[in-house]
Amino acid sequence: DQGFHTYLLDGDNVRHGLNKDLGFTDADRVENIRRVAEVAKLMVDAGTIVLASFISPFRAERRMARDLLADGEFIEVFVDVPLAVAEARDRKGLYAKARRGDLRNFTGIDSPYEPPERAEIHLDASGTVSAEASAEAVVEYLRQAGVLTPPEAS
Repeated sequence: DQGFHTYLLDGDNVRHGLNKDLGFTDADRVENIRRVAEVAKLMVDAGTIVLASFISPFRAERRMARDLLADGEFIEVFVDVPLAVAEARDRKGLYAKARRGDLRNFTGIDSPYEPPERAEIHLDASGTVSAEASAEAVVEYLRQAGVLTPPEAS
């Protein structure tokens, strides 16, 4: 809405095309994030602000993605949600499938999640903070970091 060129990469739009050959094994999750990071790098090189919205369970892959970009271009946002809350919000029924054993290697159920050690932004998604307030916190961080600079100031 503020005139910045942006793009949202998320699990659904990437797994239906670029990564449709990948499942949810640890190796596939690593490859999924590697490919997404490479795409994001190309888009950032073209001047686009990229929001990559993924469950990225392993610290090593998040470090790899960070290392592909120049300093300050990778901003890690930790959307911190308790497992019970994530399950209660699950509109697709994926957690229920994982609990029944119909969906293997599901993060938080039978596959681990390694929380970030030093994310630039930490959002409480337990339900105590609105989605709008969380979004505004991200925008404000981007303003403070100089990513969202008004055209007349550049």
